[in-house]
Amino acid sequence: MVGPTLIDIREHIDGLGIKGGQYYVRCGRTGDRPVPAAGTRFPDRATARAAARATEQYRSALRRYDPQVPYYDLIVCEEPPLGSTKGHRHDSMTERDEYTLSEPVITKTPTPGHGDLVEFCHRVAGAVFETLSESGYDDIETAVMDAYFELAENVGGPDELCLCLLKSITAELHERLSPADQAEVITDAAARLKPPTDETNPLDATLDTLEQRGVIESYTGSPDSVDLDTGAEAVVVQISGYALSAQNDRLPVLPVTLELCRHHTDHPPQSIQVTTGDGGWQLMFGLADTGDQNGIVSAPIDGEV
Repeated sequence: MVGPTLIDIREHIDGLGIKGGQYYVRCGRTGDRPVPAAGTRFPDRATARAAARATEQYRSALRRYDPQVPYYDLIVCEEPPLGSTKGHRHDSMTERDEYTLSEPVITKTPTPGHGDLVEFCHRVAGAVFETLSESGYDDIETAVMDAYFELAENVGGPDELCLCLLKSITAELHERLSPADQAEVITDAAARLKPPTDETNPLDATLDTLEQRGVIESYTGSPDSVDLDTGAEAVVVQISGYALSAQNDRLPVLPVTLELCRHHTDHPPQSIQVTTGDGGWQLMFGLADTGDQNGIVSAPIDGEV
């Protein structure tokens, strides 16, 4: 993170807190209350959201010194007013029982096997956040977290929180940056990720990774026969079981683009177009440098969703 020190951020969060506040910050997946917001209560939801954003900044900065600092899907929760019995099953409560959620109501448990998807989403989000911070896009970083909190407060299950984060990043990048700037952010973010260890065909390796991580369930087409370095103008693949849903006639493709850039840093896609297919999506990657970049993070859908 560029700017405030860890001490500055911690003092800022402490300054937002009040004794007896009803709002607090926690991880929607695990229930953990991460440092430095742990134990601090806030007077209203807006203030708690500001504290959650600062907590993300703090942990992002800390992660530079210790890459093992865990990622959390932060949400803002409300404790019932003093004397309320809402959510209390008995008089003698554990600490976890004591802080009953009013919203969001998390009714599902993490799905076995989804750890890879959560890890992948956090890896993508972390790389993009670092790029935004170092590129001076603090307003976009703040807007992403605000949009994420709006989605997270109505999410149906803990495993969906990481997808909410990717949707929020995609929406804000699409709305606030030109396609050229989007491509620059994605290329920079991809360079922050661990480079591939083999020389497998980039497109094939990208789709295999997305399938292994649970971003897609399967793919078809002929990626094995496509060499992205031969000058092909476009490549078409069919994917099914894509984890991110369409919004406003556009499909969020940020994780696809970023992963492809990680495997093929010298020649990222110039555009992505999407059409509906049998039980999935058909993606056309425009590779020729025509000067008309489009659909880098959010691709237009040619057809009914």
